[in-house]
Amino acid sequence: MSKKLDLYLANLAVNYVKLHNLHWNVVGRGFKQVHEYLEEMYDETTESFDEVAEYQKMVGEFPKASLKDYMEIATIKELESKDYAIEDALKIAVDDLKLMRDLATEIRNEADEKGEFTLVALMEGEVEAQHKHIWFIESMLK
Repeated sequence: MSKKLDLYLANLAVNYVKLHNLHWNVVGRGFKQVHEYLEEMYDETTESFDEVAEYQKMVGEFPKASLKDYMEIATIKELESKDYAIEDALKIAVDDLKLMRDLATEIRNEADEKGEFTLVALMEGEVEAQHKHIWFIESMLK
């Protein structure tokens, strides 16, 4: 479980930077709406990042806390700094959300099997938020 939480934390860190990249570099019609939506997403990512690390501390683990560590284990990949069309930016964001949702679901299910109800609740909140963002983005892409 510890390794999956490290991976989840690393993915949150990389995604936080990636969402900033998309936020700063999205272009096209509807820029303001998407620009502001991506900001909302990275603000939420900050909260998740802190909650996951604090959970690790509560259970006696040391959360990874360096970019070097994150880059070694993250499955979310960084993006080049360049302009991104709105549709491309949204597709990138939704793909990462689906990856995070699937990992959060795995962690939630394993925590449930072990009776770690605090972690179950934390990951259920993560899955719920990701599921809602996936719905929003997929609706915007129609």
